[in-house]
Amino acid sequence: MQIEHTDVVIVGAGLSGIGAAYHLTKQCPNHDYLILESRGAIGGTWDLFRYPGIRSDSDMHTLGYSFKPWNSAKAIADGPSILNYVRETATENKIEEKIRYSSKLTSANWDSETARWTLTIAQSDTGESVQISCNFLHMCAGYYSYEQAHDPKFPSVDAFKGKLIHPQFWPEDLVYEDKKVVVIGSGATAVTLVPSMAKKAASVTMLQRSPTYVISRPSEDWFANGLRKLMPHSWAYALTRLRNTRFQEFIYKQTRKKPEKVKKTILDMVRKELGPDYDVDKHFTPSYNPWDQRLCLVPDSDLFTAIKNGSATVVTDHIDSFTENGIQLKSGEHLDADIIVSATGLKLVMMGGAEIAVDGKIVDFAKLWTYKGLMVSDVPNMVSTFGYINASWTLRADLTAEWVCRALNHMADTNTTSVVPIVPSNLHDMPVRSWIADFPAGYMQRMMHLFPKQGDQEPWINTQDFRRDRSLFKQPLASDAALQFSVPAPIAAKSA
Repeated sequence: MQIEHTDVVIVGAGLSGIGAAYHLTKQCPNHDYLILESRGAIGGTWDLFRYPGIRSDSDMHTLGYSFKPWNSAKAIADGPSILNYVRETATENKIEEKIRYSSKLTSANWDSETARWTLTIAQSDTGESVQISCNFLHMCAGYYSYEQAHDPKFPSVDAFKGKLIHPQFWPEDLVYEDKKVVVIGSGATAVTLVPSMAKKAASVTMLQRSPTYVISRPSEDWFANGLRKLMPHSWAYALTRLRNTRFQEFIYKQTRKKPEKVKKTILDMVRKELGPDYDVDKHFTPSYNPWDQRLCLVPDSDLFTAIKNGSATVVTDHIDSFTENGIQLKSGEHLDADIIVSATGLKLVMMGGAEIAVDGKIVDFAKLWTYKGLMVSDVPNMVSTFGYINASWTLRADLTAEWVCRALNHMADTNTTSVVPIVPSNLHDMPVRSWIADFPAGYMQRMMHLFPKQGDQEPWINTQDFRRDRSLFKQPLASDAALQFSVPAPIAAKSA
């Protein structure tokens, strides 16, 4: 039985997948493609998450696409506005007609003889499983499970008689007006939820085991808004994007070079926000240096405002147990709650949870090496998009999509059908580093043992450095000794 075939399959119709499709459309017009989306809607993260106040934690001039200016006055944008931006991109470029909804990739097998992937897809709307084949597989499924959130295994959680909610699965009909709310966590989701819910709830408490670095910045970018009055929007966007990426880079490198100075600057800003009587040492001073974990951005000081006006409280303590009407802390304090929100992080997955095989042998990614953070050694014709943890995700997603197009066009120009990174034998004993190095955040560390290895020299690295990546990704493919371009054995034999 002949199965459907296309040149390229993109997995995921979120921010990365729609961007990848745009680049394919513009740079590889002779390549057909499909997008597989496991859910019934476009947008990925920005359609899945519906909790109060959801917004970007990066400015939209860097989180937005390189090719589509963000023209809203607010640079720290709310979730619905970002979702609309992604949808607009798909509509303007006729991408939506290429999307197969309710289609979850469950497995992919590469056949070296035909230089094709065979994909097995579970269709949730029909309950059927179908197969299609493609020459190139571009994974844009993100890095976390859509079906499961991280479960920290709270003690005696079943004792609680109120509502326990995870932000990833926010109930649309939840009424929290005049309710006592406890939000467990101190990351980006928690600092977003707390000031938003505090506007309606009777009380909101952010319960954290340990503090996170929190920085406030205006939701509107005066530089971008001013430039748009003076020049075409595309020019203003490009200049703002350049300025903001350089600023992100500068701040990150300062945290590596002068961590104590950056720490003091951040904490002085918090003290200025909350006043001399607030215990900043206890509630906003982490045990680690800035950018050892991701900084939390709050727009227009909204979290600090909620704390100052008394509608929100921060408690730094450990959970002893859940009770019928709240949480008992190890300090002896009890937090009353009608609603508890577990903003405790995501559950990471590799390749959207799909099983990947080469010639019938399941790939163990942990035993392989990353190639520039986008391909994996010994796995042909597959690129996985993973953005930055120290800057905006889309900066790297754009670079990755452009690299894919260059690789596809190079194969077309050279009449080759596969590309695979091969680690030379003299580098098999390279020093091993984690795929994301020097970033001890719990949600990463829980899963890093499943990710590919990182070496100590190019191209077997994952830099997390935008400017370095931009140079690394643009290196000529024809002279890249790490990449092996070839044709299937039967075709090679015929041409000989």
